[in-house]
Amino acid sequence: MLPLAIDVMGGDNAPGVVIEGARRARAELDAKLILVGMAEVVEPLADEGFEVEVTQEVIEMHDDPASSVRNKRDSSLVRCAELVREQRASGMISAGNTGATMASALLKMGRLPKVARPAIATTIPVPDFTPTVVIDSGANSEVMAPWLVQFAEMGSVFSSELFSIKSPRVGILSIGEEKGKGNLLVKEAFPLLESCDRINFVGNVEGRDVMSDSVDVVVCDGFTGNIVLKTLEGAMRVLAKVIFERLSSGEDGPELVNAALPKLLPLMDELDADSYGGAMLLGVKGICVISHGSSSPKAIFNAIATSMRLVEHGLVQKLINAVSI
Repeated sequence: MLPLAIDVMGGDNAPGVVIEGARRARAELDAKLILVGMAEVVEPLADEGFEVEVTQEVIEMHDDPASSVRNKRDSSLVRCAELVREQRASGMISAGNTGATMASALLKMGRLPKVARPAIATTIPVPDFTPTVVIDSGANSEVMAPWLVQFAEMGSVFSSELFSIKSPRVGILSIGEEKGKGNLLVKEAFPLLESCDRINFVGNVEGRDVMSDSVDVVVCDGFTGNIVLKTLEGAMRVLAKVIFERLSSGEDGPELVNAALPKLLPLMDELDADSYGGAMLLGVKGICVISHGSSSPKAIFNAIATSMRLVEHGLVQKLINAVSI
């Protein structure tokens, strides 16, 4: 298997957390990695046995995605995508500028055959059940109905390969479960999804179904999907904060916290977004993981682990085979 290209300079806490995650992945997974970044950062890592790629520029989190990819051609982010295009790497991982990561992957790696637009697939944890995949969660704010069919086909393959689901249940996000509910886009896409024999389409699903066992893949436009994602992230953060504050208040607070922690910590770990490492940009010629800007070493490690699994499973070729229109 070709190595994975890691953007060492990407992220709020780079390069430290990225390097720490990469070290763990090499030690525990025997991961083959190319660490890409500025000379003063990556050259010392060659002494540890890492393959390194030296670049001269960094795309910052505040940089404009399109212009930065054009103007900072020797950036770590752009170089990662080029390594995939040159078939020196099987995929790329970055916790840097999300828009620039998408632009680099699209411009340098290119789209898969038939794919109209790549889409971001985000894994949403569901306690006690298989996680739900939301696609698109931010790549395309405005879409056409046939694109949603492609998102459904790619999301179904992704869910199947990542979670070993034989026939993932696919739903389209709407304002009601009944057929005929939704805006013009949903109404136009529904019969196309219903007639697609490559997916297990279960009809309309609502926002409350995203974190349930009623659906495996939720299809929507990127504007709506990103709002769903950020709303869930915010709600879970607030809920966790309130629970611990209420438990720890009062004279018996410490005792309650000590009693509850053995039950709550595994749940918090299950809900932790770092457990999956990041979102996957599906529809480009290679694996591309977009990790959160505040990713921890655990997130980088899991992004590498997930990428290795999907490379071994031949995800890209299976996506090519899956897209029908």
